[in-house]
Amino acid sequence: MNIEEIKHFLRCYDGPEMNIMEVCGSHTGAIARYGIPSLLSPKLHLLSGPGCPVCVTPTAYIDRLIDLSRQKKTCIVTFGDLIRVPGSKMSLAKAKGDGAQVEMVYSPFDVLSLAEKNPDTTFVFAAIGFETTTPVYAMLMDTITENLPQKRYQNIRLLTSIKTMPEVIQHLLEGGAPIDGFLAPGHVSVVTGSKIFEPAAQKYGIPFGISGFSAEELLVSLYGIIRHYKKGVVKNYYPSVVTEQGNQKALELIQKYFERSDAVWRGMGTVAQSGRLLRQEYCQYDAGSKGLDLDVPLHPGCHCSQILMGKIKPPKCPLFGTICTPMNPQGACMVSEEGSCFSYFVNKRKE
Repeated sequence: MNIEEIKHFLRCYDGPEMNIMEVCGSHTGAIARYGIPSLLSPKLHLLSGPGCPVCVTPTAYIDRLIDLSRQKKTCIVTFGDLIRVPGSKMSLAKAKGDGAQVEMVYSPFDVLSLAEKNPDTTFVFAAIGFETTTPVYAMLMDTITENLPQKRYQNIRLLTSIKTMPEVIQHLLEGGAPIDGFLAPGHVSVVTGSKIFEPAAQKYGIPFGISGFSAEELLVSLYGIIRHYKKGVVKNYYPSVVTEQGNQKALELIQKYFERSDAVWRGMGTVAQSGRLLRQEYCQYDAGSKGLDLDVPLHPGCHCSQILMGKIKPPKCPLFGTICTPMNPQGACMVSEEGSCFSYFVNKRKE
């Protein structure tokens, strides 16, 4: 079928109602940007899952960063979105305004030049993300450890809140999330390979479609998922960069520096073996990542947990668009451009 035939199929679909969840923040943004929900039959429903790393970072992790930022000769280094995520009392942005040391960067490797220029300051990089960014943190560790004979970079630490996708997908399905198919994450799959989603697909009898990020790629992937309704299969609609086995060199490097652990996902609780911590032999580079399991919403009315589980859509949250906006986020889903609530608010999605 050509793309016009696929668009016609999606618009006129009259089969069983289907809930299809994307578990990638970039997909969430692209779906809204291209207006894809408006091209679909009323029987097809798109749900945004826990695919935004900023959105699933627990409160205790933010609080730990803030505590570290207030210590003498200690500076937090982080990506921009994380600065605005609310902790139990404040955000990193508020802490910085009060005098704490916080530096925003665009690459984890930017911490190297900061550390060299300021050898008396300890720089703590806020290492959050999924399988996509974990190899970069492993490469950073490689650079740090290789330079130890020259005593370079001894003042760098990582505070990790690294998550893995297959385990949280299993958690969603076991928790009763109403999902009939997954738009599987393209960037994650480049690293992990498509095969990693097969156990969940086969166990629950639902299709996974690995997608790219253009409008055409998303529509083709949705078409494929719908055509495989009730079938436990994984289909790769992003073959230009995704293979069955993934990037073996990246996986080996991750294995070298990180080990699996249970992890707390903001609004969802603990998901078994869904996190990664630095291995014991590299614990001197850890800034206290273990035990950060406190997860307290900023506002008791926040429904981020149900949104991340696909049980409601953002407009159903009583705070959405009223006291909770991108300029005044009450939950993490409204903070990042990849967050479900942010996407709905900015793009005025109604479905």
